[in-house]
Formats: sequence, structure tokens, C-alpha cells
Amino acid sequence: MANQPNRPQKRRVEGSGRVTPKGGGDKSAKAGRSTTPDPSSRYTPPIPSYQKVSPPWWPATMFIPWGLGIVVIIMNYVSLLPGAVSNWYVFGGLGLILTGIIAATQYH
Repeated sequence: MANQPNRPQKRRVEGSGRVTPKGGGDKSAKAGRSTTPDPSSRYTPPIPSYQKVSPPWWPATMFIPWGLGIVVIIMNYVSLLPGAVSNWYVFGGLGLILTGIIAATQYH
């Protein structure tokens, strides 16, 4: 053991390291009675109910792109769209479907 690296000495920390009082509660509280915690200064008010309601036209914003995307993809595969069968029609249809899915995540 002649070739051991130099290591710093470990320091002793005073106290037990406990932050909360032993027993998990306030010592001044009477036995058997629970006390309410102090209110936090970081209060976040609830979202008002008028902000949680989507407008009545929002479901159309979800379902119309879904339907159009499906129709574009089907029409591409049966060659009813102008030009030849193209991957761009598939990407456009998938983009419309994705637009409907993103709109669905915002519906309340």
C-alpha cells in the first residue's frame, strides 16, 4: 500500500443532519390533534371556468381536417386526384390528420 493516491481528510459535520423535528410534527401540538400547515406564499389560483370552455365550432376544427386527410389519402390511392399518384398527397393528408389531432388536444 505504498502507492495510494492522496485523498482529502473527511470532515465531520456537526449535528445529526435532521431538518424537521423528530416525530414528524410540531412538539407544541397536543397529542391526538392534527394541526393545519401554515399557508404557502406560492398560491396559484385556479383557472377560471370561462377559460376552460372551447367555442362551439371547435369540434369542426378537429373533425374536418381528419376527414379531409382521410379523403385525400384514399383519393390518392384510387388515382382520382390531378396528376399521378404521389407521396405529396399522402404527406398532405397526414398533415391534415395531424392538424386535427393537435386541435383535439386543445379541446375542453
